[in-house]
Parts: sequence; C-alpha cells; structure tokens
Amino acid sequence: MAWKNIVGSPFDPDSFDAYCHSLSWTSWRPSFLVLHNTGVPSLEQRPHGFNKVHLQNLVAFYRDQKGWSAGPHLFIDDRQIWAFTPLTVSGVHSPSWNKLSVGIEMLGDYDKDDFSSGRGLAVRQNTVAAMATLSAVLGLDPSTIKLHREDKATTHACPGVKVRKIELINEVQQLMAVRHTGEHLA
Repeated sequence: MAWKNIVGSPFDPDSFDAYCHSLSWTSWRPSFLVLHNTGVPSLEQRPHGFNKVHLQNLVAFYRDQKGWSAGPHLFIDDRQIWAFTPLTVSGVHSPSWNKLSVGIEMLGDYDKDDFSSGRGLAVRQNTVAAMATLSAVLGLDPSTIKLHREDKATTHACPGVKVRKIELINEVQQLMAVRHTGEHLA
C-alpha cells in the first residue's frame, strides 16, 4: 500500500478554519467525524503537546510498524490542531469507517485525564473548534459525530469514559451558531 504523505502543519482554531476553507473535497468527501484519544501518549507524557518530531514518529509508527497507508487526519493537543493525513483523502483510524469519515485524535487518556479543566479542557476546546469548522465547511450535521468506541469492530473504549458525545455535539452546534451561521459550503 502506498503511503499518503502527511501535511504536518499546526494551526490555531482561526488558521485551521482558513485552511479548511482553502481545501477542495473533489476526490473524497467524508460523511461524518470520528473522535479518538491517543491514550498513550497522555497529557503528562506530552507536557508541551505535539511537535514536528512527534508527527514524524507517528508516520514511522503507522507506515512502518503497522503497514497502514495513512493515519488519522488530525492530532489535537491543548495548543494546536495538527493536520496529519490530508483532509481531502481518506485516512486510517477506525476499522469500519475509514472510507467514510475524518479521524480526529485528541492528545490524552480520557479514562484518567480531566476533560473539563486545565489542559484537557484546552484539548476539548480545540477539538470542538476543529469539528465545528469541518461540519460547517463539509455541510455535516454535528449530530452525526461518532466516538471511536461506537465502531462495532473496535475493541476499546476510545476516546475514554470522560468524553460524553452529547456534550460535544451541543458544544459544536453552539460554536457553529456563533462562527459559522449559514456557512454550509457543501
């Protein structure tokens, strides 16, 4: 399988929004978003979030160790939204949904890490911003967001027990109402 090269660029929520608006989904168009967490590394193991070396290590992991053609589309930490697999091509992140969805990895172990305060809250806020942008640009209904654990071919509780789907959907909808009213460009 040929490896799909990564983007490898970090964005804040505003520059991510501008980046997504510059893309054209002509050869592949996702139907929904799937949320994951890294588990390992945890927030404690990445005290300064991700960097370019970490992303290159992820390339080696997915391409060389797992033999995959790609990885998830985004890696999100408490500081930035990292574009990994190009958003305009399918990635590899969830057994049943790779060809249908954007894969979003959040830094942290949300069985243990707090998702409501501190760095976990910052990861959550960046994730909500990314999901709101993607939903607006792609014309996706936020209620279609899925958690990795909902994939029947998945064997673990990703993205962790502290991640509550309905809360995230509500936050995405609220942010879309503020930042993306009438913006469905699909």
